Amino acid sequence: MLTEIMPSDKPAFGSSARVAILLSTYNGERHLAEQLDSILAQTHQDWLIAASDDGSSDATSLILQRYRTMIGANRMIILEGPRRGFVANFLSLACEPSLEADFFTFCDQDDIWHLDRLERALNWLRQVPPDRPALHCGRTHLVDNQGHHLGESPLFPKEPSFANALVQSLAGGNTMVFNQAARMLLMRAGNVPVASHDWWAYMLITGCGGTVRYDPTPTIDYRQHGTNLIGANSSIRDRLHRLKRMFAGHFRDWNTLNVAALQRCNTLLTPEHRATFQMFAAAREADLLPRCLGVLRSGVHRQTLFGDLGLIAAAALGKI
Repeated sequence: MLTEIMPSDKPAFGSSARVAILLSTYNGERHLAEQLDSILAQTHQDWLIAASDDGSSDATSLILQRYRTMIGANRMIILEGPRRGFVANFLSLACEPSLEADFFTFCDQDDIWHLDRLERALNWLRQVPPDRPALHCGRTHLVDNQGHHLGESPLFPKEPSFANALVQSLAGGNTMVFNQAARMLLMRAGNVPVASHDWWAYMLITGCGGTVRYDPTPTIDYRQHGTNLIGANSSIRDRLHRLKRMFAGHFRDWNTLNVAALQRCNTLLTPEHRATFQMFAAAREADLLPRCLGVLRSGVHRQTLFGDLGLIAAAALGKI
């Protein structure tokens, strides 16, 4: 339940654009204030923070209350999370019917937004017809615990697509800004068990005929530290670790969750993407030869040659 009623003075779309910032928190006292300060400094100022705390035992709730007092209850509301992990917490925010806005964005508790993060995404999203689901995402600027530069997340070469989304999450949820049509898709699908909220958004929006923009210019400082829920997977070591997890069965477990979720909203997919999904889902359960052939014929692919080789190996070993 929301702790505050949404204000009704939202500017009309066109003159401005209200952005609902979907902030998930859990024991984030160390970096939360810096993240909130970067939101307050945005060049686009028509926003509302909806913060869902998932049962923090540190000072996170006090920090949220302090900022709410500072910026006003009409610009920040606080929710109680479902306490089923960060994926369910983010999806509970995306599916909360009381939240009204023109655009929506996921927000981690420990990043630092560049000043033009919202403005840059909205410049593209405004060009998409409002009835078409649209998602803006992209690379991140990697920093350590103290904010020192570590590099950038991978620059993926292939266009976003449903065939890619079935087997790979393209970008972190902390980079995602999406329109109301995309948000309605997430609401129709509901708070389903999936591998991750960002992968699910990419999969659902592309599968239903939406548009995804992968921006090569980072607009977020993505903090890399020991308590990160999901890292950037940018180094060779990270990629080898991910490959190891794939062969250990984690990739198949994630796909099983995602396939079950897509089957629940199968009718939302375009006919072309429904056929791709059904071929991929059937191939996963087939014997060795039809499994490998089915995966290849479905057209699913990852963003790099290394990833595609790993995908073929996983299919051969029944780990897909």
